[in-house]
Amino acid sequence: MLHPLIYLSALSLLAGAAAETITTSLMLDTNLCPFTFYGQEYEQIYVSHMNEIFTICFNGFYNPETRQDCIVGPQLSAQRSVSFSYFPYNTGDENFVHQHLPNIKSPLECIVLLDVVYLLTVYDVKVNGDTVDKLNVTNTDSIYQYLTIIDTSGCRHSGCVMYKPGTVVNSNTGTCLNCSDTAVLQTSDTPSTTTTTCTVTGPTVIDFHGQVNSIQDRCAYSLLSDPSVPNFQVLANFQERRRKDVSFLDSVTLTVDGSGVLIHLEQGGVVKLDDTVLTLNSSAQLVHGVELSKNQSGVTANISLPNYTTSVFFDGYTAQITLKGPGEPSLVSGLCGNSSRSLSELRISNYSVSGCEVLYNDTADSTIDCTMETERCNLLKEAPFTACNNLIDPQPYITACTDTLCKYPAVDGLDCQFLEAYARACSLLNNNTVEDWWSTIGCSPPQAFCQDRICSAHEFCGDNTDGGTRCFCRALFADKYSSTGALGDPAVCSKNSASLDLVGCLLEDRNIDYSALNLKNQTCRGQMDELTHMVTFSFNSTNTCGAVVKANNSQIIYENTIMKQSSSSEVISRKNQVYIDFSCFYIQPDIKSASFRIKYSSVIPNIKFGPWDYTLTMKSYTDAAYTEVLLDQKIWVEIKTDGLDGRVIAVVTDFCWATNEPSPNSTLRYDLIKNSCPNPADQTVRVQGNGLGTSNYFSFNMFQFSGHSGDVYLHCKVQLCVKQNNNCVPDCVIPLRSRRSARPPKYEHEAAALITMTWTN
Repeated sequence: MLHPLIYLSALSLLAGAAAETITTSLMLDTNLCPFTFYGQEYEQIYVSHMNEIFTICFNGFYNPETRQDCIVGPQLSAQRSVSFSYFPYNTGDENFVHQHLPNIKSPLECIVLLDVVYLLTVYDVKVNGDTVDKLNVTNTDSIYQYLTIIDTSGCRHSGCVMYKPGTVVNSNTGTCLNCSDTAVLQTSDTPSTTTTTCTVTGPTVIDFHGQVNSIQDRCAYSLLSDPSVPNFQVLANFQERRRKDVSFLDSVTLTVDGSGVLIHLEQGGVVKLDDTVLTLNSSAQLVHGVELSKNQSGVTANISLPNYTTSVFFDGYTAQITLKGPGEPSLVSGLCGNSSRSLSELRISNYSVSGCEVLYNDTADSTIDCTMETERCNLLKEAPFTACNNLIDPQPYITACTDTLCKYPAVDGLDCQFLEAYARACSLLNNNTVEDWWSTIGCSPPQAFCQDRICSAHEFCGDNTDGGTRCFCRALFADKYSSTGALGDPAVCSKNSASLDLVGCLLEDRNIDYSALNLKNQTCRGQMDELTHMVTFSFNSTNTCGAVVKANNSQIIYENTIMKQSSSSEVISRKNQVYIDFSCFYIQPDIKSASFRIKYSSVIPNIKFGPWDYTLTMKSYTDAAYTEVLLDQKIWVEIKTDGLDGRVIAVVTDFCWATNEPSPNSTLRYDLIKNSCPNPADQTVRVQGNGLGTSNYFSFNMFQFSGHSGDVYLHCKVQLCVKQNNNCVPDCVIPLRSRRSARPPKYEHEAAALITMTWTN
């Protein structure tokens, strides 16, 4: 069979060849050298270079509104020209073809040559309007290649669906379509097929044989490859999320041909061809021989290989690879083919970041109830999942589920993720759906997690506390900031300007809205990068944004502040007030920068003792396992004595108040407890056990003084009450009508003590 050959050359036409120069548009008759273009024979070539497009079509002049067979690229410049010729082949031409296109075995009969003088561009090769290949021409004014050549052999079914040579496809009508190595379409009855599924979810891989392997690092691994198809491979990329010592499947990469083009299936339903984002819907789109589609459940990529068809499904957190073909997939390689192979053998260094193999050990999460999580994972052995137990062994999925949830918290839908993966694997194998399994166990209906929410490389998408989703910082990325309490990188200073980058996900962790932040000049706000989600604040000598510029001997200092001030006139505020001072200075010709940090409320006891021979302490704690105190977070304070007889003496907290300075007599003051009772002006204050024993408690929501970013000092005046002589319990019931003051307990001031505690901001 005649194989079509399209040459783009940067050389002059060969001597004696019929030639014609193309200026704008021209139809060329090639009946002396007919050729086939992916299974369709043509005798005309329609060449046009106008409207900023250079096209070579075979079934009419190029029309973007119709589905044609064309080669399409950018328009040539005015200095470039195109010539056309055809002529018989010689032995050198045939050797050149077989050397560069070893898949072509048939003899060469004639050549069609398009001579393009000095061209550097990439052409799209389209079949029926769909791009199926790329033609890279690297000729320039100084460097050119003899010929740019591609193989356009193939088969067509029903006149429009194209298959590469060596492709075998089982149709829905029970017919097997085989595009032979010589590009001849053959049909036969479909042989019996076997369907197998490999599941990759969380850090685990459940291969085609039901074996389980766990990925501990953050590298790329081969999931599937076939020695008979050297350019085909499915890769899995793993990344950490909330913990550094647990990795999760983050994206899937496909290599499908020798062009070096990569298809990336990423979080949020994003599909990229190299770095270009593709727009997909439920209708299949053919991209480099891969059928891509997207719906609310996730993204599906279907690939036809010589011995079987492959389907790759990815919903953002789980990938499932299904093979359909004759017999068991014994020849395939990768973690899906045999997950028990050495991980180092299957790690793909070319697609992994440096240092990805380094392992970490985080402190165990004490909030995880492994027994409870194991019981939940074992639901796969109960109805309605029992309908699938004879088809798919649930134990590998149970193992993957318990191994993960006993180490990582059940957030971001993780407690449903493994159950959903099992139910989908069942439906992939026999087209039967486990009906309504999600409502039985309290999960949401299956859908792609965080669909269309785009996070940056240092982020992942997870559940927010308000019920929605957002981008969180990955643990390793956040670690370099959390150790210093910083919210971004050091200031970048130049001779007349300064800029500062804050990390968007760190701001969200602190419930800080970046759009409400500004420099001293309130019109100067931060700009968020859409890809990295970094927020940049900057000023320069032309637009200082309120910056103070000072001259200090030989130094020039730029000073500014990123701030969010409360608009309230209240004495206190329970919303974050941000003050980030940063400055740049230089001594000619050196340039230096000063970094910054925000310090959040960490409780620092500053204990003072009363004059009696007993110990008095004041300790604070929160309602969660946080090492720092946040604004508007509930704080409990315990006032406790040791060395007193609780049957005789009670501790009464008379007054507690806060100041912005260490002195309890500071002018700026806010009362929490007055006359042994909660300040009625603050509804967050609660007092428990006051006057009942040798300790008592009170709570309030954390605050800071409006317009001040400094420390908060808590002072309490404590009295000891002898129970035998007095009613030590204060009367704090305040009738709404009378509005009379609360009555303190009646007792003598046998001993008084003043105790102070500091929260540092």
